[in-house]
Amino acid sequence: MADIQPTQVFYHAGTVTRDERHALLKQNGATLWFTGLSGSGKSTLAVALEQVLIQRGHPAYVLDGDNVRMGLNAGPKILMDTRGLAETSAKRFGLGFSPEDREENIRRIGEVSRLFADSGLFALTSFISPYRKDRDAARKIHEQNKTGAILYIEIFVNTPIETCEQRDPKGLYKQARDAVAAGKGMGFTGVDDPYEAPLKPELTWDASTQTVEQGVALVLNYLIEHGYLKS
Repeated sequence: MADIQPTQVFYHAGTVTRDERHALLKQNGATLWFTGLSGSGKSTLAVALEQVLIQRGHPAYVLDGDNVRMGLNAGPKILMDTRGLAETSAKRFGLGFSPEDREENIRRIGEVSRLFADSGLFALTSFISPYRKDRDAARKIHEQNKTGAILYIEIFVNTPIETCEQRDPKGLYKQARDAVAAGKGMGFTGVDDPYEAPLKPELTWDASTQTVEQGVALVLNYLIEHGYLKS
């Protein structure tokens, strides 16, 4: 069978309008992109917000960095252990933690979350996403939608690294510090790899000074004020 060429692939627009989805779901879907250091509270806030949105009748779904790497972006070892896939498939589609793989990881989830948002749902993405250019690329993916709606909301979880290290639920900071002390870098964000803070996030929350309840209220009020959902 002959290979399909890019010129033979076409975009097919649906006939259901965004206004129709908005009327059905009583919300104007969007991606809420939570970014911050490991242990900053991104997933904690995203999960709490998801629960409140669902309780209020607003469809939402959390896309967590670890969970996505267990499936969509799983590396070879995880694919082999959890799915029993052929090694060639694992190597072809899996992602590690090199800068190139991190970029592709964010690109893929940017595309997936845009589909969620365009369908009228709230996609709550919880990723360190340390590089500004990758987050900007994810925003651009959302801005290229045909409806003109703003589908991307960046939420900077600006918890100081000292607090993140105290929390350190996975013990990763200790591993990274020990590795650096031994002269073996891990490429761990905030320790021996940079985190580039957002320049103009829509919202900022700090787990060291604000409660999760305050964070949820902050996001909900933003969604109401900007017409994403009805109060």
